[in-house]
Amino acid sequence: MKTLELLPPPETMYRALVKRDASFEGIFYVGVRTTGIFCRPTCSAKKPARENVDFFARANEALESGYRPCLRCHPLDPNARPPKLIERLRAEVERAPGGRLTDKELAALSIDPSTARRQFKRHYGMTFQAYHRARRMGLALTHVREHGRVDEARNGSGFESESGFREAFTKVFGESPSNAKTRVPLFAERIDTPLGAMIAIADDKGLRLLEFIDRRATERELSILRKRLQTNVVPGKHGHLETVRSQLKNYFAGKNMRFDVPLAPVGSQFQLRAWKILQSIPIGETRSYSWMARRLGHENARRAVGRANGTNMICIVIPCHRVIRADGTLCGYGGGLWRKKWLLDHERRYAPK
Repeated sequence: MKTLELLPPPETMYRALVKRDASFEGIFYVGVRTTGIFCRPTCSAKKPARENVDFFARANEALESGYRPCLRCHPLDPNARPPKLIERLRAEVERAPGGRLTDKELAALSIDPSTARRQFKRHYGMTFQAYHRARRMGLALTHVREHGRVDEARNGSGFESESGFREAFTKVFGESPSNAKTRVPLFAERIDTPLGAMIAIADDKGLRLLEFIDRRATERELSILRKRLQTNVVPGKHGHLETVRSQLKNYFAGKNMRFDVPLAPVGSQFQLRAWKILQSIPIGETRSYSWMARRLGHENARRAVGRANGTNMICIVIPCHRVIRADGTLCGYGGGLWRKKWLLDHERRYAPK
């Protein structure tokens, strides 16, 4: 199971970076905004100004924030250079970071897809496709994080060309940033939490999506939202996004576990009914799939309930993590069972008396 990692104070980390303090190896990674690269604390590269760095507890968080690994200090490979196949795969990603490399395209490069998956998984703990997805999502979300002009977001994003940046943005959000702004859009913001970065999407009707960025289904859910609402997603501020950001901060701090941000989930009538029932489960408690099926009036609909919970796009606020097996064991959470367990433990600790 993964554990939460609390970073040292930023000024302490920056001093360690400047001194190349080896005692901080594995404690944090540093992303350099002006280059789009992330490094180990002991990297021999010229040190950036304090205002140009971001700090991360894990290497994958830097990837998901749009940074690519440094070729000098190899932050993904602290002990040795990676195998040649992995180096080649990473180079292929950087040639087209906004796209996708299918099994057919890998085979055309004389790379066996199963070997690529196996070696990447063994070396990094993630598949090659997961690595590529993290690069694509992180680079597109660079603009979401900065709320700036397209060219400003592309600079330092790790792309060598503006066309590459636009390609990644379009893959994730459906249209280039400039074109997307011509419609009545959905607004997106990145929200950092103790359990990893999240993306929140809202419009005037309410919160539409709240997902962990590293979840495999997040891109697919963005596509579903765009198609059903016939609009696109753009970086920008919205009152509902500010509300959910503030309420998530209080939730993770244990100050206030309740959410009252307006919700506007997109789904079938059955899904909407199921999600409404989820919101009725008290904080600090759990219910079974059978319980949900009975509440829906379909005692034998446990699998349908499971599917409805799995398609919930507003995690934590619509608490699908509070549903477990009848025997009390955990199962089925898109954000990972380690997050499900953490959320349940956290809620039991801070549930209103």
